[in-house]
Amino acid sequence: MRNVKVLWGVNAVLLFAVIILSFVLFADTFTEPNIDMKPGQTNQSQSARIVATIGEKTITSMDLEQQLLQRHGRELLNQMVDHEVIRMEGKALGINVDEGEVQKELKRMQQGYDSEDQFYESMKDQLGLTKDALRADVFDKLLLEKLAIQHIAISNEQVDAYIKSHPEEFKTSRQLRLQQIVVGNKEQANKVAADLAKGIDFAQVAKERSLDDTTRNNGGDLGWVDEDDPFVAAPLLKAASQLKPGEVSKPIELNNQLYVIRLKDRKEDPQVAKDQIIEAVRKEMALREAPPLKEVIKAIREKWDVRITY
Repeated sequence: MRNVKVLWGVNAVLLFAVIILSFVLFADTFTEPNIDMKPGQTNQSQSARIVATIGEKTITSMDLEQQLLQRHGRELLNQMVDHEVIRMEGKALGINVDEGEVQKELKRMQQGYDSEDQFYESMKDQLGLTKDALRADVFDKLLLEKLAIQHIAISNEQVDAYIKSHPEEFKTSRQLRLQQIVVGNKEQANKVAADLAKGIDFAQVAKERSLDDTTRNNGGDLGWVDEDDPFVAAPLLKAASQLKPGEVSKPIELNNQLYVIRLKDRKEDPQVAKDQIIEAVRKEMALREAPPLKEVIKAIREKWDVRITY
């Protein structure tokens, strides 16, 4: 199946952030007790530590903790419970996810990024997920899927029929790294051509002459786009597909403006081994026949007699 870039749900991200913040806030609870306190006396400096001031108004760590628990406590508790019961059920049934499976899924998620480092930096900067946190999420997701499909058998004939009837999902994906300069008329386009003929860098010309506010400041860079990207005008993609890396197109008239496109680079996703395709299709078909994952978790909770008292 055609691989796509996957990011985890917003709820999981928010809950992870809550875990980290709560950890910091509750850390004081586990510090060494004040030996000078009398019996029954609470450590006010710890429980009422001021974390913000607004004029004469103060917000304490206790205020913040209470808000966190009220707004996110139940969600966080449910996530913690699900994490435990999924792993308990897997252990009880002898179903596990090995490191190779986790790494394969992480590699799949990295598609569309320039490098593995960029992927992890993006997960940390944009979603607040460390490598370990992301790995734990992937592990739980894969294990839950295995639990959901453990009794579902998909034959080789079913897999073959699916592959034959969905050829578009298995074609090689090509991506183009594009830069553009947008001008308003032929005179400006000629000036662009003259600058490029002098050997001036395309990015520099874009910064000086392009009318596109979105890409001008970064040298006209459009980033990596699919060769059939629906969000990039078809005439631009058609012109770019005929270029070799480093080549620049002739001005392309579009929406009363002229576009000059440079193909910075081109890449193709490597062909996936046939056995990997079969494995992925079999799993996807089994998941379609399986109950929704929320129902699977509910059944596992009932089996392990989970009781939420919060």
